Amino acid sequence: MISDFQGKTAVLTGAGSGFGLECARIGARHGMNLVLVDVQADALEAAAQEMRAAGAQVLAQRVDVADAAQMEALAAAVRARFGAPPLVFNNAGVGAGGLVWESSVADWQWVLGVNLWGVIHGVRLFTPMMLEAAAADPNWRGHIVNTASMAGLLTAPNMGIYNASKHAVVALTETLYQDLRLVSDQVSASVLCPYFVPTGITQSERNRPAALAAAAPTKSQLIGQAMSEKAVSSGKVTAAEVAQAVFEAVAADRFYIYSHPQALGNVRDRMQAIVEQHNPPDPFAARPDIGQRLRAALRAAG
Repeated sequence: MISDFQGKTAVLTGAGSGFGLECARIGARHGMNLVLVDVQADALEAAAQEMRAAGAQVLAQRVDVADAAQMEALAAAVRARFGAPPLVFNNAGVGAGGLVWESSVADWQWVLGVNLWGVIHGVRLFTPMMLEAAAADPNWRGHIVNTASMAGLLTAPNMGIYNASKHAVVALTETLYQDLRLVSDQVSASVLCPYFVPTGITQSERNRPAALAAAAPTKSQLIGQAMSEKAVSSGKVTAAEVAQAVFEAVAADRFYIYSHPQALGNVRDRMQAIVEQHNPPDPFAARPDIGQRLRAALRAAG
């Protein structure tokens, strides 16, 4: 666990908005050095200016986290400027929906590239650096936080591509935690599983690379986008509150971080079905009206 954040370095991807930006704000208040990473140049520059005005030492890097070479350059720049970072927040993410068979190859490449490969790169590049620092100093502590989603613990329909990416992040992070326990008591990990929190993720297409441009959206994708926008925009838990929970979890070495613990009943139902070999439970059992509207809209669309 990290008991004192003062003077320590945090690497934050997706730092231009949402959880990344709010964690940067908390980091600045704690007197941390901040490595701000985002693919959106204007949002990144605004975040960097804000954090510098708050007194933080800032390294701002425009990076596509899906790109291995760009992430390798980022890791080298972090090492050169600040050394091994005690806190790494692999947070960058994009949203996508629609019936799973309607996702194009470009859709899969984009979503998995950011949501999963971005985390993979962050883990593979910064973990060795952190373990090296830990081996050199018995008092050194480090922590990696990966952003998944409640969609990494559930399987809501009409968002399979997003579910797949976030389930992979949960599995990767749980394994990272166990692997770290084998080799060190000084570096740990957590997974963030937020539910519907207003962060800007429903406008992810604004940063989609031209090389992976989307085809004309299908009706199921349009329906999924509209439902996601409504659910996210109506969320009552703020990104700032989730960011505070992230710092509290790091300080306590708590692995699972939730924005909406009340949603864990749905996770329990899914786990029970798996153990008891039942078919997957109705995801709309608590809100059948939502399921009825979605079925009606998709069947009308067909």
